[in-house]
Amino acid sequence: MVSYAMIVKNLTTDQHALLAFKHQIIIDPHNILADNWTTNYPVCNWAGVSCAANHTRVRALNLSNMNLTGTIPPQLGNLSFLVSLNLSHNNFHDHLPRELGQLNRLELIDLSSNFLNGEISSCFGRLDKVLHLILANNNLTGVIPPSIANMSNLENLDLRNNLVHGNIPYEMSKLMKLKTIRLAKNQLSGSIPAAIYNISALRMISLPYNNLSGSLPKKICHHLLNLEALYLYENEFSGQIPTSIGECKNLRQLMLDTNRFNGRIPTSIGNLTALTVLYLFANDLE
Repeated sequence: MVSYAMIVKNLTTDQHALLAFKHQIIIDPHNILADNWTTNYPVCNWAGVSCAANHTRVRALNLSNMNLTGTIPPQLGNLSFLVSLNLSHNNFHDHLPRELGQLNRLELIDLSSNFLNGEISSCFGRLDKVLHLILANNNLTGVIPPSIANMSNLENLDLRNNLVHGNIPYEMSKLMKLKTIRLAKNQLSGSIPAAIYNISALRMISLPYNNLSGSLPKKICHHLLNLEALYLYENEFSGQIPTSIGECKNLRQLMLDTNRFNGRIPTSIGNLTALTVLYLFANDLE
């Protein structure tokens, strides 16, 4: 049985981590943290903080849409029972601390729509329980770390609107539970690793506004039976649109415009009875 003294000690650890976070906030326009995050209130009653009932540790931190400005301190990595971290739609800047890789219970990481910079740390590869990694709309640089393949339960990867460059790592094809890949508006180059088309759970592949090239595999839909959206526009893809595209029976949106595809438009597109959007313009198609 966990003693009361142990609970108090562990919760004090969480309190210290959150107060360190508070001290990095330089603008709190609604004074939410300034007025509420004090020792006058129990930690579990602080705004944006949720605790687990059974062991009274901080389980979730949700401070989205609060117009907070500041940096994310390494002490956040001491919230060892954290399952959900949502700091989206604020004005956090600077790099992500590697200590976030210590939060091995995390299932949700949403740091989107901030001003974070620096590289995406390989430390995320330690977080094998994460279902959603959402870092969209920041200023992140560097490459997609191959260690992301260790996030074996990942379902949603969203790195849209950053400055990420280099190739899409082959290792991503090991993420067999992946449902959505959103990498639009980066500086990615090279071809899509063919093995990614083997991830049968995929419902969306969204890679527009990059410098990606190469051709589509002849059996593109052999495993992608759940695919609903394929967005590859504004890239440098070439070759023919494979006739097997007609096997993606659940495809609703197919956007391949502004590339270098050539040859005939396959008649098998007529088999896509769920299709609502089809963009093929600005290619060399017949």
